[in-house]
Amino acid sequence: MIDGPIKFCPRCGTTLTERLHTGKQRPVCPNCGWVYFPDPKVAVAILIRKGDQVLFVQRRYDPQKGYWTLPSGFVDAGEDPKLAAERECLEETGLLIRDLKLLDVVYGQEHPRGSSILIIYQAQVESGVLIAGDDARRAAYFHIHKLPPLAFKSTQQILDLYF
Repeated sequence: MIDGPIKFCPRCGTTLTERLHTGKQRPVCPNCGWVYFPDPKVAVAILIRKGDQVLFVQRRYDPQKGYWTLPSGFVDAGEDPKLAAERECLEETGLLIRDLKLLDVVYGQEHPRGSSILIIYQAQVESGVLIAGDDARRAAYFHIHKLPPLAFKSTQQILDLYF
């Protein structure tokens, strides 16, 4: 997805203009007719339970640097969301997961560069050693009634619905 407004046509290089197209104002090329349709960012989150505990990672970067969330991340173009969940979990926690079960798909954007579609899976740990990696500063299990400061409202909503 393009960060910020698109200004030039990727086909011919002409400066785009705003025009009503399919019911919305959109960037349109006055030269070749190309229309910009922004795609939503899609992310996955993984709920891993161990008794009365849930696995969280502490964010290494903004937004919400230092706050905690479920292992999660963006789905790459052409990537199966289930495989993205497995990849993100391994990158952030060092854990291989199995038995992924789709819990929910939610829409909402909590910050400008974030996802607008979040696919939530529940999974079991298959193997690995819990160690933070990639964009996670730390990874740890927390008791459901003694949670760390959470990064996103969606994390609490997921816990309220599925824990």
